[in-house]
Amino acid sequence: MLHVDSALLDLTEWLCRRFQVLTGRTNVWLAFQLTNLSIVVFFAWAGMHFRIGGRPFRIALAAFCGGLLYLLTQTLFKVPVETYEHDEYRRVSRGLRNPRRVRDALLRIAFLTFSLMFFFPVLFVYQYPQVLATLNLGVSSFIVAHGLTVLTTVLLYLLACDPLPPCQGKVHEWLRALVPARHVPAAVPED
Repeated sequence: MLHVDSALLDLTEWLCRRFQVLTGRTNVWLAFQLTNLSIVVFFAWAGMHFRIGGRPFRIALAAFCGGLLYLLTQTLFKVPVETYEHDEYRRVSRGLRNPRRVRDALLRIAFLTFSLMFFFPVLFVYQYPQVLATLNLGVSSFIVAHGLTVLTTVLLYLLACDPLPPCQGKVHEWLRALVPARHVPAAVPED
């Protein structure tokens, strides 16, 4: 499984570098956006379950979501993504590889295994929702939980990549070439 992880990490880094050349945005920026997406999906999923749960469940869910939101404001939302990108650029400019490449290998492998192993049960549940209806469980719970697991797996691979040096991005240059330069009239001297 280490070889699969290494190959996926190399592929992810190649894709991230192509993305950066095109858009000028790094893997850190992309990971930050996917983190925001997973937070929105989680809170939407929690909101759906808040409506259908009983009173004790609602209280527990509200307390958990409130605590999670507080922790997010103290950690993830406290520092802008540009700071994380700057730290990555500085590390790469010193010639150092990303420490997450080695440090998070076991975590990436665990999430990758979990994502792959539970793909077919989730597909089965999606195809035959009556199985879960007998257990009073919703199909959406399994699909959203698996989706969040896959998103976390992708985030772990994105965060283990090294970005290229800062660049403008080809798409930005292409768009700039399409828009004609505005002619700014020279200032007229006053008498």
